[in-house]
Amino acid sequence: MVQGIVLAGGYSSRTQTNKMHLIVDGEPILIHTIESIKPFVSKVVVVTGKHDADIRTFIQEDEKVVVVYNKDYDKGMFSSVLTGVKHTQGDIFIIPGDIPFVKKETYEALLNGSKDVRYPVYQGKEGHPLFIKDKLRESLLNEPIDSNLKAFRDKQDKEPIVVTDVNILKDIDTLEEYKKIMDERR
Repeated sequence: MVQGIVLAGGYSSRTQTNKMHLIVDGEPILIHTIESIKPFVSKVVVVTGKHDADIRTFIQEDEKVVVVYNKDYDKGMFSSVLTGVKHTQGDIFIIPGDIPFVKKETYEALLNGSKDVRYPVYQGKEGHPLFIKDKLRESLLNEPIDSNLKAFRDKQDKEPIVVTDVNILKDIDTLEEYKKIMDERR
């Protein structure tokens, strides 16, 4: 069993608006991220923070998608990772909510890897999502709240998976990046 964690708890300070609600192809960015991971997991846990109320207005919770609030979101992204891990079982994918267009082939390649931790690499650049085997759950939960996924990953038996998917690198941190993605989608 694999479950997914979608991180949506940040401040969106560089965009000056809730970037998870920015619209691409008629849907909020966060919806695209959820839909891209859904076929590969039994459950998607969307971890919110500052923009919890807004995100809940456009996320349809059901038996496969749940929204959980990270009360410690002000302590950084890793606090949202830890919150998400506590609400999952089995192996996990972790992806920031602002990386909306990861291809199915990337998820498949990560699932077909062999190491405990797997991450995609496009033209020498590391991206998302991150895959973590269930046997590392306790180790992950014992990581300090001020840590980060890269620090945790680099302590593990990890496997870079080469992919042809540039989308593993395309996050939306600024309105300029949002505009660029919008231009590419036309």
